[in-house]
Amino acid sequence: MLQMLYSIRSERQLVERLEYDLLFRWFVGLGVDDAVFDASTFSKNRDRLLTTEVAQGFLSALLALPQVARLLSTEHFSVDGTLLKAWASMKSFREKDGSDEPPGRGRNGERDFRKTKRSNATHASTTDEDARLYRKGDGQESRLAYLGHALMENRNGLAVGGEATLATGTAEREAATRLSENLPEGATLGADKNYDAEAFVEGLKSRKIKPHVAVNGAVSKLGTVRKSDVPPQVAASEGYAISMVRRKRIEEIFGWTKVIGGLAQLKVRGLDKVKAVFSFSLVAYNLVRLPKLLQTTGELCPAGG
Repeated sequence: MLQMLYSIRSERQLVERLEYDLLFRWFVGLGVDDAVFDASTFSKNRDRLLTTEVAQGFLSALLALPQVARLLSTEHFSVDGTLLKAWASMKSFREKDGSDEPPGRGRNGERDFRKTKRSNATHASTTDEDARLYRKGDGQESRLAYLGHALMENRNGLAVGGEATLATGTAEREAATRLSENLPEGATLGADKNYDAEAFVEGLKSRKIKPHVAVNGAVSKLGTVRKSDVPPQVAASEGYAISMVRRKRIEEIFGWTKVIGGLAQLKVRGLDKVKAVFSFSLVAYNLVRLPKLLQTTGELCPAGG
């Protein structure tokens, strides 16, 4: 949590900071004269504690606090996904049967990718086998990555759910379905046009959740306009227009987790660790936002103040 809140790149730098920073010592329970643990010991203990269960439990406990629960909307939500760059180079993405040429000699050996076709079906990373070759949008480069997904309440833009998954073309809608399972009937769920798919929209409607999904009016090569699965009466409603504006705040969550929280480039490998790190980043984002929100509502003021 300290690494994310203070943009500390590595555990070794964190341990070095603990040597002289009294705030950090207080946070982890070390006295002024206590010896700081070794960086290698910290790394081993991290594997024991850095789990999805711990991270999700932390997020649930934070949101369940009475003063926090009063800040959350119970009716209007948004969902979206973001690309998480894996800790693996493109040179590690090799044929699964080992038939292609390895990189050249040296610390950063050369590889020639010209006129070679690579896909997740035939290739895999030798350093992070869970990383997948993925492109987030047209005109963007393909890279080894995971996907992070967040569920946001629309009142104050706090993250109320999230998970990380393998990078696939349907992962965003599948994750959004899981994250919205516990939404109450009559709630609204805002999303971008990538979620304008029949199975996803019909699934929301069957659970009596209003699909405030951006209309995907893509034009085909033949000039025909794609038919949206969002009901016209929903798209014409006032609440839909508000959701289209509010849902964009979820990008603030992703922006903070990458720029401040250090997830622009993952520093762990394997889906289990990525899930935990991403969940912790959502907790850290909420912790940064909450003091100002609570002060605005008077929750932090002393009695009679």
